[in-house]
Formats: sequence, structure tokens, C-alpha cells
Amino acid sequence: MRYKVKLKKSDEGYAVWCPALPGCWSQAETEEEVLDNIKDAIQADVETLEELTQDAEFRYVEVG
Repeated sequence: MRYKVKLKKSDEGYAVWCPALPGCWSQAETEEEVLDNIKDAIQADVETLEELTQDAEFRYVEVG
């Protein structure tokens, strides 16, 4: 699967987050390291969501 991530450089290194998965972020000293980290974070987030919703029932709601 492919996810868009946002990358920001700072004096301390890099921060990266995945807008499609709120709360899924990472930081590291190098761009290569931070991109590896976010891959692991996304994988863990997706696995957790799958486990939590495995037996859940879904509904649609209208807003507005």
C-alpha cells in the first residue's frame, strides 16, 4: 500500500507524519531514517486498526 506523508526538516533533524492516519508520526536525525521509521509506524497503525475493527459493525451517518 502507498501512503502520502509530509516531511519537515528542522535544526534537530526531520519530522514526518501521515495525514491519512491521524496521530501517526515519527522523527529522526536523517531523512532516510525518518522515512524508514514512518513505514514502521504506518504498518503498526494499520495492523492495530485492523485488530480493533475486526468484529465491529459499521454504519453510515449524515452530517449537515
